[in-house]
Amino acid sequence: MRKILLIVFCFFLTACGFQLRGQANLPFETLYIAFPAGHTIGTDLRRLIKGGTNTRIVEKSKDAQAILEIVSVTNNKQIMSVSGGGRVREFEIFYRISFRLVDAKGAELIPTNEIVQRRILPYTDAQVVGKEGEEAMLVREMQSDSAGQIMRRLEAIKVAKG
Repeated sequence: MRKILLIVFCFFLTACGFQLRGQANLPFETLYIAFPAGHTIGTDLRRLIKGGTNTRIVEKSKDAQAILEIVSVTNNKQIMSVSGGGRVREFEIFYRISFRLVDAKGAELIPTNEIVQRRILPYTDAQVVGKEGEEAMLVREMQSDSAGQIMRRLEAIKVAKG
């Protein structure tokens, strides 16, 4: 009975389209990542590429087959709603990243793209310290999600083998 149940479970698991993530296949052997100083998005991208691809990260752009340029990274917050007494009830947090990918000759493989993430942060004056921590966690989550989106876009490009 257990074997039959296991077989049925495996059948349903494969039928639903489930597939282990596995290793990303980037179409180049070496990559240089240029990112603005003070932002940790470059560290996230390096970690994803080193841990999940056969692509090697190089320290000089001249040694790379492709160059991933993080053009800009910004995060800001704006008031989304206020109470009748004029107190802030919700903030909207934005994380915006612009990037492009060029080959060693400077030809664009991915033109400048922008990824925009946004999250709603409910706010109360009684929980100021907790909300600061929550905001930092949301920004970190948006950055991590953006790095994953960049990886999927890198994996989707086609490079002519020369």
